[in-house]
Amino acid sequence: MKAARSPLGASLVRWFDSWAEDGRDTPAAAREIDWLRVAPFVALHASLLCLPLVGWSPVALVVAGLAYLVRMFAITAFYHRYFSHRAFAAPRPVQFLFALLGGSAAQRGPLWWAAHHRRHHRHSDTPSDTHSPARDGFWWSHVGWLLARENYRTRVEEVRDLARFPELVFLDRFDALAPLLAAGLAYALGATLEAFAPGLGTNGPQMLVWGFCFSTVVLYHATFTINSLAHTFGSRSYETRDTSRNNLWLALLTLGEGWHNNHHHYPGSARQGFRPAEIDLSYYGLRALAALGLVRDLRPVPAEVLARGRKR
Repeated sequence: MKAARSPLGASLVRWFDSWAEDGRDTPAAAREIDWLRVAPFVALHASLLCLPLVGWSPVALVVAGLAYLVRMFAITAFYHRYFSHRAFAAPRPVQFLFALLGGSAAQRGPLWWAAHHRRHHRHSDTPSDTHSPARDGFWWSHVGWLLARENYRTRVEEVRDLARFPELVFLDRFDALAPLLAAGLAYALGATLEAFAPGLGTNGPQMLVWGFCFSTVVLYHATFTINSLAHTFGSRSYETRDTSRNNLWLALLTLGEGWHNNHHHYPGSARQGFRPAEIDLSYYGLRALAALGLVRDLRPVPAEVLARGRKR
């Protein structure tokens, strides 16, 4: 018979194997926070205290910006539009590459992310919604839900279509690997530049803190604004059963996700900025990948959906 793990041991195991169960995810403990389990998330935020210690350099800021943009695109275009909504098609190697890049953003694995997002759409702003600011307030919708026990596990029943790919299951189960790889690459880049291009003024610790830690924390909270602020501030082009809103500033911050009311009205499109004036950088990126033959069958916005929005 398998010996039961202690609560401490179970939390530590879940750092490395997020599918490990410890039998404590009961309804009574659903909204508890296992602080040991989420210690890496807290530590990433605390790492920003090191910014004054490592200093800065132009190259470190450029790398931080690029790390933000590349991983935000992986989250918005692939974790969201592809894995969650199947809004276009991609060959298996491209699917894996962007799952790996998305995983490096430390927002858990592709199955976990897609499963929770699909549930959010099905129950948006109802008691079963995972993160509704209308029902549970800003803090819960922005980050509290992410830390709660009830949302630790991957809801495989929601993503059977994705679970048939063993490489995606591997990235999801061992979801710490991609962020650790990204952190290691950032440190190695800084150390290499220090050795071979010292005039750039960077080093391993500086590049780790700026290129990985800082960019990851900013990426966290930019992504989280779509759960919180995009259900609170902005305009509505469509009457939906939820509180979703369109917000240009959030769209710019998240490469197009701020057109949230559009998306909730018609989530199946690869485009969330439905009209030319609604800037959607992720969609433009997908168009570029389609031109290169890396993705295909980008699902458009039907004419009748556009017409309904214009009438309002």
